[in-house]
Amino acid sequence: MKNSLVSPAFRHTKIVATLGPSTSTLDGIRALHLHGVNVFRLNFSHGTHEDHAARVAAIRAVEKECGRPIAIMADLQGPKLRLATFAAGAIQLVAGQSFRLDMSMEPGDERRAGMPHPEIFAALKPGMDLLLDDGKVRLEVIDCGPDFAETRVVSGTALSNRKGVNVPSAALGISALTEKDCADLAFALDQGVDWVALSFVQRPEDIEQAKALIGGRAAVVAKMEKPQAIDHLDAIVALADGVMVARGDLGVEIGSEKVPLIQKRIIREVNARGKLVITATQMLDSMIASAP
Repeated sequence: MKNSLVSPAFRHTKIVATLGPSTSTLDGIRALHLHGVNVFRLNFSHGTHEDHAARVAAIRAVEKECGRPIAIMADLQGPKLRLATFAAGAIQLVAGQSFRLDMSMEPGDERRAGMPHPEIFAALKPGMDLLLDDGKVRLEVIDCGPDFAETRVVSGTALSNRKGVNVPSAALGISALTEKDCADLAFALDQGVDWVALSFVQRPEDIEQAKALIGGRAAVVAKMEKPQAIDHLDAIVALADGVMVARGDLGVEIGSEKVPLIQKRIIREVNARGKLVITATQMLDSMIASAP
């Protein structure tokens, strides 16, 4: 078992692979490792603690078989900002129309929708953009207050229940660690994970908070997916043990055309400090939505 199909120990570039339902068996994990995977990522946005515990046990069993260290990364979900629901489940918008967002949980329609996140309304200003459903819908804020925003539809038409909300031009007054994240973090540390990936990083204080909770039991990877994190790049890189360029999420926030240059800047900064850097790839949505 010690001779793999490739030589992971001698590659300068390592491979991180996310485990899902179809790859979490002992045989699946063994095959992935023998084909070159060095780090297995557990995505805490999905699955139960029991699911992840079984994956950790299987990874450690393969590690023992192969006689070579395998790293485990717990990727925390972070805050999830979402719309509420629609009475019909989905709506169709028209570019140029007015669309209201408010704190009401009453099911929405073509004129309004609930957005139960006061921290978003507190950060909004007229002229800002709101991105819905990974940027598929763009709204311009016309007027706003502590519990509402009147917007104009700039682009996008289809919108359905509980789609995500991004506010690229505003720093939100929320922690990168939710109550769920803290519970997941405690569980992951008890399982002996090697790395913790921190989502929704906006400022250096987010890294400090995570490291205080971890207490040296695992290394911290700062996921660069928010423009505000790029503004504090030097300080975040100095505090974190590694950095992940979350290309897909970052592309939603800053525009996919800007990602390559920002990615090069992040990698250059991390390399200069001799720390780990991960480039996370994403399948282009057009390859799925426009496939023949």
